[in-house]
Amino acid sequence: MKDELEHLEHEGWHALCTGTGSEFYGRVMTPDGLMVLANGQVMGRDEVVASLRDAPPWASYEISGLRQVPVGRDATALVYVGTAHRDEGPSIVAAMTSTYVRIDGQWRLALYTQTPAHPPAHPAD
Repeated sequence: MKDELEHLEHEGWHALCTGTGSEFYGRVMTPDGLMVLANGQVMGRDEVVASLRDAPPWASYEISGLRQVPVGRDATALVYVGTAHRDEGPSIVAAMTSTYVRIDGQWRLALYTQTPAHPPAHPAD
């Protein structure tokens, strides 16, 4: 199951890099799914789809420290640090959680959250 969900998470990031995020998340998010972004914005599926139609694509992304957390018989959360870069504009580094539920045999994204990651403080010399 971890490989299947990890693959799905990479598919989502790939869609964000190729400008097809609105189609991907429109298909994969549950009807009542939410995204809670690092800037504090909370968006439902329709808002996510609309915002991704005009969003500039990410140039690259990395997922590190991926962990799977079972949250029920047909629900699992993936927790990781995500880093994404654009050719122009700000990059993002955040702790990310994608919670998936299995509906009619298919994994669907019910909740996605970002928590900004800050670089570690440098110790005093």
